[in-house]
Amino acid sequence: MSTWPTEMAPPGRGTAGPPSPALLPGGMVGDGRYRLLSYSGTDARCNAQLWRARDGQLGRDVALTVLLGNQADARAAARVRRTIERAMHAASYAHPGVSRILDVLSPGNGIAPREQVLGIVVAEWTNGTDLIDLIADGPLPAATASRLLEPLAAAVEGAHHAGLVLGTEHPQRIRVTPEGQLRLAFPGPRAEATSRDDVKGLGAILYLLLTGRWALPGGPEGLPVAPIGPNGSVVAPRSLHPMVPHSLSTVAVRSLEDTSVGGIRTGAAILQVLDEIAEAEAETGLIPVVAEEPEDDVVWTTQRPVKDKKRTRKLAIGVSALAVATLLVLGWIAMQVVGFFNESNTKGDGGPPLVISQVVPTSDTKQSVNNAPTPTSGPVKPASVSVFNVASDPDSPNKGGLAIDGDPNTSWRTDKYLSNFPALKPGIGLMATFGQPVKLAQVVITSPSAGTKVEIRTAASGQPQLQQTLVVGSGTLASGETTIPVKMASPSDRIVVWITSMSPSGKLFASQISEVKFIGAR
Repeated sequence: MSTWPTEMAPPGRGTAGPPSPALLPGGMVGDGRYRLLSYSGTDARCNAQLWRARDGQLGRDVALTVLLGNQADARAAARVRRTIERAMHAASYAHPGVSRILDVLSPGNGIAPREQVLGIVVAEWTNGTDLIDLIADGPLPAATASRLLEPLAAAVEGAHHAGLVLGTEHPQRIRVTPEGQLRLAFPGPRAEATSRDDVKGLGAILYLLLTGRWALPGGPEGLPVAPIGPNGSVVAPRSLHPMVPHSLSTVAVRSLEDTSVGGIRTGAAILQVLDEIAEAEAETGLIPVVAEEPEDDVVWTTQRPVKDKKRTRKLAIGVSALAVATLLVLGWIAMQVVGFFNESNTKGDGGPPLVISQVVPTSDTKQSVNNAPTPTSGPVKPASVSVFNVASDPDSPNKGGLAIDGDPNTSWRTDKYLSNFPALKPGIGLMATFGQPVKLAQVVITSPSAGTKVEIRTAASGQPQLQQTLVVGSGTLASGETTIPVKMASPSDRIVVWITSMSPSGKLFASQISEVKFIGAR
């Protein structure tokens, strides 16, 4: 048996080495199809190792849950078969909070008999960072923890409605996406796992985010465990950190307790509390916007903002100076107007009239000139429409064309979100591509999603980023048809309809667009 290199087993990630020389970085599994790249952890409860690997046939990175053991051990083989069956059933379940299962392998079906591997669950690789690395510098603020956990809790609730068990009760199976969402990156539930274990997993993850401690048995070596109180239950997070809201502390503990003594049974109950925390954050501003530009590869910050007294004093002085200057300008204008009328009364009709607008143009005059409608020339038909997405997992990517098919009964829809934009991503939209550059006067959008806020943007050719687009119009959609005026300085062959805020639907947010018409300018 090969020894595991110490540099491959950092504290908190487990130190159990692989039982076979094949399970080393650079080794091959799955009949030579997958090359192991980096070790992510070990789930000792089911003798599984978690790896990032390279699919040699398709040329992409994947996440491997490698179930180890002796192929002659009938009992171990039966447990692995149960895990493989569950993974196969879950392969059809699609949710942003769960990595999509691509394949499952078993001895004789992708696994060579000589390998000390009983099964492999292959899933798409999740970019981002490990969950344990996220709390390496200490617990997170309550609002940040709630926002991170929402997508995973929603995935658990949806899976349970579909009769599936995900297997969320191990921290090394969870990763944090660049968009700031927890995701089950290594699916493949244990043979004996139940939906109740998924709920316990959510509670343990929430406890970990709030305290930096793991509250379930079988966690990684080196990760601090949750303290146990005199009553046999874990100590509430609020007792360890008084800043944790009472409701969030309670739901973390009750998720871990037996349902016979008041424990939480479903993910929906956890989601309800997370929604309440998110609403409280929106009302009280628990996490102020950070003005400084983030460093490279930094997705979010867990540090509380620090009050800068010098900066506050400078800001107050600046505001005061601006107010004094404004009063002086207004006083000068008033004196000029009074002087004009006094001069007119003294000279009678002999003096030349003074046109005030030549001295001080009014803002109303400027607005009427800038907002003058652009003459139209008629509809312009785009060559194609695709989903314009700046994050992973685009919404309904194959249905963008329904927005220009001429049938108002068909629609392109966003996904349903627990938080409105830009909580987890800045927005989502449709990009229309024209055969040649066009100059528009209006964009007419038919939609049943009243209250949806959109921007009309021009984009450069190729694969433009959001920061490379230019806003040329904006508006709030009414139920039915909404006309949005557009001001374009130059023609463009790509027009983006960008949704910045979706319509509320109960506790969820979603929008749909039935038709988009582009009206050219003369």
